Amino acid sequence: MTDHLRFPIGKYEAPAKPDAETIAAWIEDIARLPLQVRTAVQGASETQLDMPYRPGGWTVRQVVHHMADSHMNSFIRFKLALTEEVPVIKPYREERWAELPDTRQAPVALSLALLDALHERWVLLLRELSDKELAREFQHPDSGIIRLDQNIGLYAWHGRHHLAHIRLITG
Repeated sequence: MTDHLRFPIGKYEAPAKPDAETIAAWIEDIARLPLQVRTAVQGASETQLDMPYRPGGWTVRQVVHHMADSHMNSFIRFKLALTEEVPVIKPYREERWAELPDTRQAPVALSLALLDALHERWVLLLRELSDKELAREFQHPDSGIIRLDQNIGLYAWHGRHHLAHIRLITG
């Protein structure tokens, strides 16, 4: 498997301490993502939606539903970190979620609508966070302590990463 199919925009590299300009750019990436995904799948055939973006990879349909699942989990993690002291979050088995019937069969329109609403709420929250709030943390059982400012960057990358996967099939 070639890295350009698995990581078409490269792997995520977190800056140690992102500056305000970088964080604002990441938030704009998150704000733009729902429309970009909608545009990328617009006019795609059912065959294209059910085509994997790489050998052994998820289908476009699974990627769209995964983005909604993953971003919902991230939004909840932000809320936990903002309201609790370094909460230990519950990871989820994304590879198993991707095999569930809703992820394999549901129309992508369902997750597109979910991404629209979710990102509107999420961006509203992100744009209002103070430096102190951006420094809050949660603990991931596998990845360790994660700061919210760094997690914004991860999810800005995550959206661009999967958008690139979708575009491998839909152009």
